[in-house]
Amino acid sequence: MDFFPADHPLTKALSERDFTEATSVQTAVMEPGAKDRDLLVSAQTGSGKTVAYGLAMASTLLGDGGMLEPATDPLALIVAPTRELALQVHRELSWLYQHAGGRVVSCVGGMDPRAEQRLLARGAHIVVGTPGRLRDHLERGGLRINNLKLVVLDEADEMLDLGFREDLEFILEATPQERRTLLFSATLPKDIVAMAKRYQRDAWRIAVSAGQQGHADIESRAVRVAPNEIEHAVVNVLRFVESPGALVFCNTREAVRHLQAILLERGFATVSLSGELSQHDRNQALQALRDGRARVCVATDVAARGIDLPNIGLVIHAELPQNAQTLQHRSGRTGRAGRKGVSVLLVLLSRRRKAEMLLQSAGVHAVWSGAPSADDIRRLDQERLLQSPFVTEDLGEDDLAMAKALLAERSPEDIAAALVRMYRSHLPAAEEVFDPGAGSVEPRQPRDAGEPRGPRGGKGKELPGGSVWFRLNVGRLKNADPRWLIPLICRQGKITKPEIGAIRIFEHETKFEIEASAAERFMASVARVERNDIRIEPLDKPPHAEGEPHAPRPPKPPHHAGKPHGDKPNAKARWKAKPGGGPKVRSAG
Repeated sequence: MDFFPADHPLTKALSERDFTEATSVQTAVMEPGAKDRDLLVSAQTGSGKTVAYGLAMASTLLGDGGMLEPATDPLALIVAPTRELALQVHRELSWLYQHAGGRVVSCVGGMDPRAEQRLLARGAHIVVGTPGRLRDHLERGGLRINNLKLVVLDEADEMLDLGFREDLEFILEATPQERRTLLFSATLPKDIVAMAKRYQRDAWRIAVSAGQQGHADIESRAVRVAPNEIEHAVVNVLRFVESPGALVFCNTREAVRHLQAILLERGFATVSLSGELSQHDRNQALQALRDGRARVCVATDVAARGIDLPNIGLVIHAELPQNAQTLQHRSGRTGRAGRKGVSVLLVLLSRRRKAEMLLQSAGVHAVWSGAPSADDIRRLDQERLLQSPFVTEDLGEDDLAMAKALLAERSPEDIAAALVRMYRSHLPAAEEVFDPGAGSVEPRQPRDAGEPRGPRGGKGKELPGGSVWFRLNVGRLKNADPRWLIPLICRQGKITKPEIGAIRIFEHETKFEIEASAAERFMASVARVERNDIRIEPLDKPPHAEGEPHAPRPPKPPHHAGKPHGDKPNAKARWKAKPGGGPKVRSAG
């Protein structure tokens, strides 16, 4: 990086950290046209934005001299959405400005506010904090901003999503009008654009596309998953993609708890992040990920915002994100600052259309496939074992002596088998999963008028590739109904709703058809289900070929019902309309 002279304090700090090549966003903020201007920057997470605005601040804070005066009231204020991100920014700016005499103070929730007040009273050049805590210090008079020259809003879209609009507006209104304002955001929704127009002056617009950086370092995959196999797919993806750290995203706290319990039971070192954790538990979970005691973190979107873990090489979306912005923020937890990463979207076939729209909106090209199979993982385990230092490292004399002793007692095959067992004993077992295939995501066509229905459940759609009929030992006497039968068939058979054709419900059983291309897979999956109360088996012939009668229907009333029959009235009163219209009247005849 040659943004400053060789003897500049920031140049020295960058060289000590081996910063030799600037990212796209760092280059963009240092262009001559951006100097001393308000900046509106959109760039993906993990693109080096913290160092970028640290560099952009230099012309305002240091001037031509390159050194800061002794610290009094702060000159720059950086606002970040979460405690973790604020502390990360504090660390980054501390080393970047250390040779310039910079003093950086953090003010975040979960820390002692009195200790922060004492640090502020001693003087600071740069203050980094979360919106709520910064507002609290402003209202109490602990944070004096009369000399403030610059404000940075980091991850501005996340701050609005988290409900900090009022705090942000309070802070911006309180700061001097002649300040310089730098706004950084991964996305630029309407609210961010409106805030920029209100609080910035002639801002220099910088848009760093994902194709230039950010997602260019992320390999995106979309994985087809059969119903009820999301957890198995997560297990196999974690086993297949070798990464020192992985983030698995769920949409609710309950889903986080459930998936964490499953992964712990399978043998993965797993922690969780959700809104119900205390700050102490959250810190413990993050530290376990940083020092390697945990490999997997299951988290909600809100709980994972702002965290920066350098060893995250894999992100799994166990549930589809709500929108493209959330997809970008999730995926941006990996592939950071030039490192490679993998983002895997798990997609039920019934949700494929939504997944494709999300990917398209986010500008992400994903490779579609099924989940890694158990055979795929076993083959990969073999390759990894052959390349492992456990096998390739040079042997010492003691090792060779023990090896000769073992060979004297056991055959080479026995010793190799024992080595394989030892290697596999430390690995969670892979799961058997089905690839549901591309499937059909076209909506069903409405039934034509007059089209005959089956006994219950309807004729269903025509399956273009032919069908195979099956029998299920539940009928009308056990309250069989398509509303719960279809999900049950999908779960047990690992298929999707469009692969089910007609459903015919009789007294004691239900007969249904499955698309021929899915029938073999359906039967193999059903055979693995251990339920004695519900049994599914194939039919030799479709119901209409068996001559089986339709379910009985209630008899129709005679054509003369409701009319007088001699002088004797009907036993039951009936409803009929008055001649010429008008309300219905009750008649005994």
